[in-house]
Amino acid sequence: MNVTAILNSKPLNILLVEDDDGDAKAVQRAFQKVKIANPILRAVDGMEALDMLKGVNGKTKPPSPYMLLVDLNMPRMNGIQLVKALREDEDLRHSIAFILTTSKREEDKIAAYNLNVAGYIVKATAGQDFLNLVSLVDCYWRIVEMP
Repeated sequence: MNVTAILNSKPLNILLVEDDDGDAKAVQRAFQKVKIANPILRAVDGMEALDMLKGVNGKTKPPSPYMLLVDLNMPRMNGIQLVKALREDEDLRHSIAFILTTSKREEDKIAAYNLNVAGYIVKATAGQDFLNLVSLVDCYWRIVEMP
């Protein structure tokens, strides 16, 4: 099974923006467990993710199409700051971003949705939640048509 882009049948590249090694490994294991072999790139904070998406500071730009899974609470640049920077950048403003966080705070949800995130996912029980996340990404990419 491979999540495949509707357009041009290109594989979906996933940019995981997560500072916690344990959570990053759990997401990667969840993708492997359901036999989804899409490329997963990782940035440890919003600044590194922006460098990757712009292909600057020695970082390689991920091939299109891509989707971001963004942790909310990270050092240097948090998830809300990253998505805000994406929306303000002419070349990156249409990036698909899901927030993946432990925060259930209403203020965080509102801030994320005000920046047009595709979804806000609370990671409460790592194993099952990450499997649900993989299913969501798989369904989203197969069903949603992109410009």
